[in-house]
Amino acid sequence: MTATDPAAPAAPHLRRNVLGTGGIVFLVVAAAAPLTAMAGVAPLAILVGGVGAPGGYLGAGLVLVIFAIAFTSMTRHVDAAGAFYAYIARGLGKPAGLAAALLALMSYATLQIGVYGLLASQTQATLDDVFHVHLPWPVIAVIGIAVVTVICWYGIEIGARLLGVLLVAESLILLVMAIAIVTQGGASGLDLASFKPSALTGPGMAAILGLCFAAFMGFESTAIYRSEARDPERTVPRATYIAVGFMAVFYSFIAWTVVEAFGADKVQGAAAADLPGMFFTIITTYVGAWAATLMHLLIITSVVASQIAFHNAVTRYALALSAEGALPAALGRIHPRYSSPTTAGLVQSVLAVIVVVAFAVAGADPFTGLLVWVNTPGVVGILVLQILTAVAVVVFFVRGRSLDRRMVAIVAGVVAAILLSVGTYLLTKNIDLLTGTKSTWNWVVLGLVPAVLAAGFGFAEWMRRHRPEAFAAIGQGGASGSAAEAAGLVQDPTIATGTARA
Repeated sequence: MTATDPAAPAAPHLRRNVLGTGGIVFLVVAAAAPLTAMAGVAPLAILVGGVGAPGGYLGAGLVLVIFAIAFTSMTRHVDAAGAFYAYIARGLGKPAGLAAALLALMSYATLQIGVYGLLASQTQATLDDVFHVHLPWPVIAVIGIAVVTVICWYGIEIGARLLGVLLVAESLILLVMAIAIVTQGGASGLDLASFKPSALTGPGMAAILGLCFAAFMGFESTAIYRSEARDPERTVPRATYIAVGFMAVFYSFIAWTVVEAFGADKVQGAAAADLPGMFFTIITTYVGAWAATLMHLLIITSVVASQIAFHNAVTRYALALSAEGALPAALGRIHPRYSSPTTAGLVQSVLAVIVVVAFAVAGADPFTGLLVWVNTPGVVGILVLQILTAVAVVVFFVRGRSLDRRMVAIVAGVVAAILLSVGTYLLTKNIDLLTGTKSTWNWVVLGLVPAVLAAGFGFAEWMRRHRPEAFAAIGQGGASGSAAEAAGLVQDPTIATGTARA
């Protein structure tokens, strides 16, 4: 009985048509962890950028909306689940695509692993403050890894539903705080000083743009779920716009209410006096101590939600690369019952345990050590991928003169590439804001991004010479070929050739 025999049992595959627009939005917005992005990072943005910080979030969101216009313009032309690297391969060539694939895998993997440091530090603080229980942070991190692994093992549907609940909960607690501030008139009456030109061009605003862009990490992963989406040509673009638009408006609004809670003339001093506790002080003052306790607990679930979303992103990149032959075929194994990429998920979790143990043995702090040093190359890597994708969109549509939406995509791609390049430059120039140190290790960490890209180009040349069939499949995202069937990415030959829609 051959693999093509109609009587042969179907290979395990990702479930088709299980994610609608809402499910994808939950997955990608949860990756950004709105509550954590606000309570954990917004105080630093306010400390450095002052009252203009809310405008910084809105500005970053507008840049990413322009990027989304270019990004989603290729959706109907690229029938692959490889997201960034599939688009880059189609626009800039297969070597650039494979280099981008490795950078994406590194970036999402480091973002996911590093955030276990944030989970550990936040959980440890909450257990100490609320329950007066102390657990070593490595124990908390390992428990977190186990929880995320189990949830993702049971498939994307379970994860999407859980993320929906958690995302609504963390958004609601921020809205409760914000509405209380607005209805009570803030510290001394409400105003729009945060959006005046003088505030948006003030000292420190350039430095915080990197922090603002980082708050949107993961929104572009909408395209990763193409294989599991219902009507992906509609749901993927729609989910991308909703995710970016929601985060831009929500972040800006919440940050503005924080400014109003203290007053424009006092908010920077408040941030300097109590950076990690700023949001808890606000919600205690304007809502009550019970709300602060609830916020403590929801920050933990916010980070868990982010971990689930990033774990799914990592495993789907690994799945697509495995299907193309760029990674071992074993990484493409799909659970026969739950339709989840279990092998890739287990590998990611084992790597996370190794990194956590290494930092624990070194005596590192979970926040300033594990989170900061492991996450930073991931943040920079995603921004570099966005730039490359914008350029790839421009090249793709310039070459394909008969393609739809050509001028809109080209203009959006050019503008996005320029603005994202400026944002990335400002982030790297002020990298000490993320790492908290001016050590030369900053440049070592940043050097991982070009090093991975260079390794990807070298690997692509090796594949071109020694594995031409696998080289030819780069950028298909597992959408075609026997490798995809072996990895369980397709259900039938029509999907394998890219002629059928999910």
